[in-house]
Amino acid sequence: MKIVVIGGGGLIGTALVKRLRERGHDVLAASRASGIDAVTGAGLPAALAGASVLVDVANSPSFEDAAVLAFFEKSSTNLLAAEARAGVGHHVALSVVGAERNPDSGYMRAKVAQEGLIRSARIPFTIVRATQFFEFAGAIAESGADGETIRLPPALMQPVAAADVSAALADIAVNPPLNGTIELAGPEPIRMDELARTFLAAKGDARKVTTDARARYYGAVVDDRSLTPGGGNPRLGPTRFKDWLSRT
Repeated sequence: MKIVVIGGGGLIGTALVKRLRERGHDVLAASRASGIDAVTGAGLPAALAGASVLVDVANSPSFEDAAVLAFFEKSSTNLLAAEARAGVGHHVALSVVGAERNPDSGYMRAKVAQEGLIRSARIPFTIVRATQFFEFAGAIAESGADGETIRLPPALMQPVAAADVSAALADIAVNPPLNGTIELAGPEPIRMDELARTFLAAKGDARKVTTDARARYYGAVVDDRSLTPGGGNPRLGPTRFKDWLSRT
């Protein structure tokens, strides 16, 4: 089966391409570096020729509100149009748990817009909403940095290892489309301030993490529902945060 991975050189894409190739699939790791640009449409017709599945794990190079919205709208519009012309039978997209519950986040609004384009197109699809990756723990801590203090809200999270995300995507890509959404999370919840505190302690960073209910998450007000699976039966990755930390 030919599978095209958009964003195939990134954190998730690299591991996903490797997993799919190990299963014997013909996988194209598509990125601007390889001459394939979803935002402009360059290289898409040739890349998608003969493809059965497209997996979109690309991310915006800018998180500024207008830029991130333009990225996901333009790239998704071009991908879906090119897939329709090429006869691709399954569009898989990586999104974020809680996207629709965080309207004051420009990034989350952009992901909602991306999902809307996918749902309104005629390509069979599966949207995979994942929680924050363990690999972002350092960046989450730095987002609350205020001198030698880090201020973060005690909002509940259920982060997941990037390796578990790529494993789930590999399974989903080779199965029939759901024409719906799957939520993917880690095996256990943890509060954001505690996540940062545990991460910094493991890295020998002596800065103090202060719990501040008024602190924002990248500018967004969050609570225990904002970043955790919204109900139903989410798929859970097996890797625990402390086990991941011990290996990094």
